[in-house]
Amino acid sequence: MSAPQHPSDTAGSGSAGSGTAVSDPLVTDDAALPDADAVSDDAVVEDLDDEETDDEEKEPGDDPLVREGDVAGDYLERLLDILDVDGDIDLDVEGDRASVAIVGGRLDDLIGQDGATLEALQELTRLAVAQSTGVRSRLMLDIGEFRAKRRADLTALAGETARRVSSSGQPERLAPMNPFERKVVHDVIASAAGVHSESEGEEPNRRVVVLPDK
Repeated sequence: MSAPQHPSDTAGSGSAGSGTAVSDPLVTDDAALPDADAVSDDAVVEDLDDEETDDEEKEPGDDPLVREGDVAGDYLERLLDILDVDGDIDLDVEGDRASVAIVGGRLDDLIGQDGATLEALQELTRLAVAQSTGVRSRLMLDIGEFRAKRRADLTALAGETARRVSSSGQPERLAPMNPFERKVVHDVIASAAGVHSESEGEEPNRRVVVLPDK
């Protein structure tokens, strides 16, 4: 298979003042505030600007993230062959994790409803990488640009929610999301003025709450 280049529901719109119901299906209007969640894994905004601690130049093959991508690509190629599904594997490194995407072909069955099958395949791929490298993997898998589209939708949703909360002074809860989706929202809120975000609840009902700054 070839390796080309390259992983997100529709954002709500409108404004909501105090006491006004939010129409977006990803936003809920429960009244209680969330518990503090400062150490939530998905709430951490990762710093990608840390200086390299090793001054020696490394060959591309020495990069553990590149190695993760290669192992994942081989695993997914075998899987596609077994399933008799056409698709190309796109390997990349995004920040501090390997990124692998399956593109082309008819891939809906590999995505599943709301990305459920995609999530399961990502975990299986991470396990395969960990078994080969001996290191726990945080690899991100995308199929048919599902995550890329979801990221764009969530970025728009988070930006609109931030504007409403900043204007109304009222917190807003978003619908339950998986860790990838929550991380996208947290990153957008972290860059918005006058608001901050926390996570509450337990999987699979864990959600982001956007609150006004005091």
